[in-house]
Amino acid sequence: MVNPLNTPSKLPADERRAVTVEAVIALAGSQNPSDITTAAIASHMNLTQGALFRHFPSKDAIWESVMEWVADHLLAQIDRAATGIDSPLAAMQAMFMSHIDFVVEHPGVPRMMFGQLQNTETTAAKKIAQTLIKRYAERIGARIEQGKANGEIAPTVETRAAATLFIGTVQGLVMQSMLSGDLARMRTDAPGVFAIYQRGMRHNQ
Repeated sequence: MVNPLNTPSKLPADERRAVTVEAVIALAGSQNPSDITTAAIASHMNLTQGALFRHFPSKDAIWESVMEWVADHLLAQIDRAATGIDSPLAAMQAMFMSHIDFVVEHPGVPRMMFGQLQNTETTAAKKIAQTLIKRYAERIGARIEQGKANGEIAPTVETRAAATLFIGTVQGLVMQSMLSGDLARMRTDAPGVFAIYQRGMRHNQ
């Protein structure tokens, strides 16, 4: 028997919001995020729409919370991956592979990210997605500057362009894997792809 205290309808408000975010991410893994309705979210959680809207004033508010979750968890994951690694290029490789793992574990995330960035309207969720990309690029840029300072990365490397390429390379792998219908192949392709990126960065001494 299901414990009623563990059902979505009995959860505290903060936990209910977290479960809702998880439900949206799960749904986005199997369908177009733009097609996800509040009715579908409520049904996935075995709730009524009325119960859902007691914790979110609108569908936009749900998407805002979802994008906040993505930003917080992705940045935290790549930060953990690079912790304790002295070599900037090795740290960047760890961040690269960690991002790939994050996408494989949460296949709905790239669909939502691309959807928000393509949105012609300026929404809170879109702003969070844009801020995520900016904060991500700043982290990569800092590693590149460290590499240039210690002689690991060529001083001629343009930091902003290289950070943009790093993120774009991950996005390219994600897009190809989504088109093939096999996100897990990224884990196989990523090391070779990063090796090419790294060769373009390394300072030949």
